[in-house]
Amino acid sequence: MAKKIDEEALAEAYNRALALEKAGDVDAAVKAYEEVLAIDPEDHGGAAVRIASMGRGETPVRAPDAYVETLFDQHAEVFEDVLVEQLGYHVPMMVRQRLQELKLGPFKRMLDLGCGTGLTGGTLRDLCEDMTGIDISENMVEIAHEKDVYETLFVAEVEDFLDDNDEDAFDLITATDVLPYLGALEPLFFGAAENLTPGGLFIFSSETLSQADTRPYAVGPHQRFLHAESYIRERLTATGFELVEMTGINVRMQEGEPSPGHLVIAKLAS
Repeated sequence: MAKKIDEEALAEAYNRALALEKAGDVDAAVKAYEEVLAIDPEDHGGAAVRIASMGRGETPVRAPDAYVETLFDQHAEVFEDVLVEQLGYHVPMMVRQRLQELKLGPFKRMLDLGCGTGLTGGTLRDLCEDMTGIDISENMVEIAHEKDVYETLFVAEVEDFLDDNDEDAFDLITATDVLPYLGALEPLFFGAAENLTPGGLFIFSSETLSQADTRPYAVGPHQRFLHAESYIRERLTATGFELVEMTGINVRMQEGEPSPGHLVIAKLAS
């Protein structure tokens, strides 16, 4: 049985760590975040990701499930307003435009990974006969359910779902705004390949690691994972995909600055 977390001690340690990070005292902040992890090993506050964003410790292979779930459960009600209106997030519309330009679709079965409140599903609804949405946040899935966009919805972590799923294969899998919460991409790409029909499309967005950085992926200053373009290409090839196109995009605005990224369309080799 999981031991009960001392919420008060956790809040105190977390606020102390945040204040130290803000003050630029990296050593003390890292130490404070390590105390946070000792109190809450599941890491609901994303301490491991914050340590990595300061350039310390090991880069995690993905953001902790408890952190992603908490983050989105908390923001579900205001999610669309913040993302679209304040952060200028238009990736779902870009996906639709690229599909139409390339004359791809319509699709029989679509799987929307990290579906959130259904932004991508809603944008592509008329191009797909049957849509399944997956998200780790129950609150997000509830909002998506109210919109009546998807035939099927699951509350699950994306990689776990792809690993366990034994439903019929899909001919389109989307993952908009999923990669910023994942470091290593092999499990996602392999899982997508396992769940696609031959010739099926896998479309996703990523935020790009600067070319001066030689790592495959890293946690950026906003606690989101950034991926090297070369790493994405390499992992796609390794998991049986052919690249259709990789378009440079601005994923969203963050503190008034654009977040450079890519919109990637890949096709499972048939």
